[in-house]
Amino acid sequence: MRVGVIQSSFIPWRGYFDFIASVDCFVFLDDIQYSKNSWRNRNKIKVYNGLQWLTVPIRHERLDQLIDETWIDNSRAWTEKHFGSWKANYSKAPYFRDITELLSCLDCRQDQTISQLNIKLIRQICEYLNISTPMLLSRELSLIGSKTDRLIDLLKKLDATTYLSGPSADSYLDKQAFREHGIRLEYKSYEYLEYPQLWGDFEGAVTVLDLIANCGPDAKNYIQSQTPNKVVVEFGLS
Repeated sequence: MRVGVIQSSFIPWRGYFDFIASVDCFVFLDDIQYSKNSWRNRNKIKVYNGLQWLTVPIRHERLDQLIDETWIDNSRAWTEKHFGSWKANYSKAPYFRDITELLSCLDCRQDQTISQLNIKLIRQICEYLNISTPMLLSRELSLIGSKTDRLIDLLKKLDATTYLSGPSADSYLDKQAFREHGIRLEYKSYEYLEYPQLWGDFEGAVTVLDLIANCGPDAKNYIQSQTPNKVVVEFGLS
């Protein structure tokens, strides 16, 4: 059982979906502290003169506020601004209608927290990309401990034999804990093929909706990394 754990993000890049497709169970780690100016409530699109941020306004009321307790500030006309940006920059993309359908839930503003909105959009995009990995919320697991101990508790509760992590976690993961518990540790590889794209030179560090707008159903063929994951801890061994 390979398990992956990431905080939810607003319409994340294609690597996020490759990560989900690479595991047997995916967990949204949203019962941890919210960080300002992060991928939790914003992402980039490609525009005629470079890149542009699309940001969902939130209410950041205290330092220890958790992601799944972070409310969207719907008093601001942010959805109109988002749809205006999509139309201005992607209306000529061959599958513009597909992304407008995926984003249609923004109109009703039913989601109260950024976590709820992110997870709804991620699930819809996974369905579009034919990704059927089961997904859970970390809060559902009643985790104990902190840092790596909390992660090990999560993995044990899911009977995980392998943990897939992003390589940026290398600086803080306690690798000895994985050895002691006999859990394989892998780092995800993120090397992707370029795809047809509007507005000049290719730019990969954008939301997955850029890929869908340009490639439609064929987008699923562009989300698999071209290089293998790196094995850091092999089943209980250094």
